[in-house]
Amino acid sequence: MDVTSLRAVVTDLREIVLPSRFEKAQQPETGTIQIGLRSLQGLKWLELSWHAEAPRLVQISSPSRLGSESTLAQQIQHGLNKMALVEIKQSGFERVVKFGLAPRPGSPIKRVLVIELMGRHSNILLLDEQNKVITLGRQIGTHQSRVRPIGTGDIYVDPPSLQNSAPHSKESFEKWKRKLSLIPYKLKKALQENYQGISPSLALQLAHNQAEIAQKLLDLPVTEIPDEQWKFLYKRWCSWLLQVESESLNLSFKGPTSFMVWSEELNESKNQENISLTLGKYYRNYLNKKKLDELIKELNRKITKLRENEQSSLFKQQNLLQRTHSNKALQEEADELLCLPSPNRDSINKSQKLYQKAKKLRRSLPVIKERISYHKQRLERIQESSTFFEDLCNNQWEGTKEKITNLMDLRDELDELQTTSSQRSLNHQRKNKALIKNKVPNPLVLKSPGGLEVQIGRNHRQNEWISLHKSRTGDIWFHVQECPGSHVVLKASNGIAEDVDIQMALDLAAFFSRARGNQRVPVLMVATDNLQRIPGATLGAVRHRKGTVCWGEPSRGMQHIKS
Repeated sequence: MDVTSLRAVVTDLREIVLPSRFEKAQQPETGTIQIGLRSLQGLKWLELSWHAEAPRLVQISSPSRLGSESTLAQQIQHGLNKMALVEIKQSGFERVVKFGLAPRPGSPIKRVLVIELMGRHSNILLLDEQNKVITLGRQIGTHQSRVRPIGTGDIYVDPPSLQNSAPHSKESFEKWKRKLSLIPYKLKKALQENYQGISPSLALQLAHNQAEIAQKLLDLPVTEIPDEQWKFLYKRWCSWLLQVESESLNLSFKGPTSFMVWSEELNESKNQENISLTLGKYYRNYLNKKKLDELIKELNRKITKLRENEQSSLFKQQNLLQRTHSNKALQEEADELLCLPSPNRDSINKSQKLYQKAKKLRRSLPVIKERISYHKQRLERIQESSTFFEDLCNNQWEGTKEKITNLMDLRDELDELQTTSSQRSLNHQRKNKALIKNKVPNPLVLKSPGGLEVQIGRNHRQNEWISLHKSRTGDIWFHVQECPGSHVVLKASNGIAEDVDIQMALDLAAFFSRARGNQRVPVLMVATDNLQRIPGATLGAVRHRKGTVCWGEPSRGMQHIKS
């Protein structure tokens, strides 16, 4: 967020939240604070982020209740309790915004909340009436900055003032051009070295409306730019400055950058949309998309590594199993040595060693078989996790936020799979308690033609929850036969299941499986009363009796999802 977009947001917020009463502060993620302000129009939420990836000040829709227990959020909550926001200050081309709060409108300001949006040097600070720091987003020690170290209890000092000139619309074309042409820099560097507030994105916007043309122009040395191009640049420069000075900025998603808050034409009508709220949605969508891409890459690496490790361990155990077959040959060799007419001491010692080795191989056989079974079970679970992962990555009907939530749940399961067996057993007990008491899984739920719920597990924990914890007498369970996939439960305990309801559940079970590419898929249909958790097995592993094999069509399952 450069100074131009910051000015647009500040202008917007002055109309929306001045005056208003502070109500709530929460920290949903590292480097971000959300504050709730009660105005005559209702509760408004602001998001202040000093995270280096996307420092910003925007308005947001009502967020989820998350992060109110963080130390910083509690300190801000306590410091601003029952205070009124009466002032929002931002001077010149500095990217520092100060929120002044008083006990009531008209009273002297007692608290100041400062947000500094300066890339990786961004920060948030809460000051008292003596300008002392009550709390801040991150402490700055002397080893990080010799110019401006700052911590709790220090007197707040403004960032060092910008050294270059402040742009103004009354500067003549000749003086403006002479200043930029004085040193033969490239145009981009000339703009940023001579004037305040020129970010890389603003430089692109000033150069041209098309990104490619703008970038070529910015890469040109100032000595090679023709006069006509200079006049064109100056016209856009004046348009930008006049709109900044008159605070008539207007948000647009056209141009060489992701968004612009000024227009090329001065007489362009001002859009009535809420700039701060629209930018809040833009940043949230951008960050969610980036987080989704990172999660997909991380989970892909985890699944690949887990699969390779399990396959390697399984291969080692299978090699050991092959070696155990030699125990008979070793025993026969020992028998031959002892059956000699007059065996000497060396022959007897050798035969004893062969007997011991054969016995050891025989005794290791059940242990090795158990290990092989264990690694095969883990590979099956990894394969099922891979199926869930592919479904979450490739589906087009789910929003980015929902995908992130489901992928994070899947990541927790993969992290659990990486722990040792003793740790896994302990974690399983703890997470089962949390499953019932605290964090409730959120499976996909659809309505059947007959009005019954159809629950679909999107990971192992959801599978176990719908199949064993929440199922009731009369519910019907579906799973593709001999293939990784989701558990599907038709809540027939709430009503009579018609053929169309059962067929829908069959089709959905076929669709949410690795066999979704087939035209028809065999699906097991079992009453949930006939399900039982396999002792010692992983989450979601069940066995059944009295099952019926039916047929489902994945293509029809996809149609149910679309509708």
